[in-house]
Amino acid sequence: MFARVLNKLDGLGRYFTFLGELLRSVVMRPFRFAQVIAEIELLGVNSIMIILLSGGAIGMIFALQMVVMFQMFQAEVGTGAAVAIAMARELAPIITTLMLIAKNGSAMAAELGTMQVTEQIDALESMSINVVQYLVLPKVIASILVFPVLTLLANVIGALGAYVISTELYGIDSASYLDYMFDLLKPADVASGLIKATVMGFITATICCFYGLHTTQGAKGVGDSATKAVVASSVSILMADYIMASMMMRLLYG
Repeated sequence: MFARVLNKLDGLGRYFTFLGELLRSVVMRPFRFAQVIAEIELLGVNSIMIILLSGGAIGMIFALQMVVMFQMFQAEVGTGAAVAIAMARELAPIITTLMLIAKNGSAMAAELGTMQVTEQIDALESMSINVVQYLVLPKVIASILVFPVLTLLANVIGALGAYVISTELYGIDSASYLDYMFDLLKPADVASGLIKATVMGFITATICCFYGLHTTQGAKGVGDSATKAVVASSVSILMADYIMASMMMRLLYG
């Protein structure tokens, strides 16, 4: 038991050392803009469809639940506001991040893990290339930029899905529905979700890259690293979400 605790603490220490190396690499030259653009395409553009599907599904499912509940109080018109606020504050950043962890986070860990076990990382270091700046920094920057944009997309498509369900399936007046939604949904609600998505993007990219760079034991180790990266980043973003939600609620509502 004591050995396991020491092992976890050692891993945590190595992670923060890795973060220090990452922060130092931000100001190092050359700046690799082309790699950042390529990562943005890989992480963002290629993930639009899965975000559209997941965001729309969550919006429609949540609308179904809210309409049934609000019908008890004859307040069905509030469905749009409830869905929009829930999506903006919590559901969109969480769902977007979890989808991107499953799709891209595991790929980051597997890519770097494969390079590690096939000694490509050693080859880069032998050529005096800073591995963290060359391989990790573009992924982190792209994640920080892409996650909030896709979260905003999930917000829009989720609200649209809820609108279709509420107005077409349950016959709620569309004008009243939209008026009530835009009256209650505040810019601070959307901003809080985008801030969460940005932080979650940083956490996801750094954890997945960290596990990839510390892969051992050949092909089996690549699979283990990808699995550990997905689990660790998923748990970490949920814990971070709780902390950020508590802070934001205090700032917004005292």
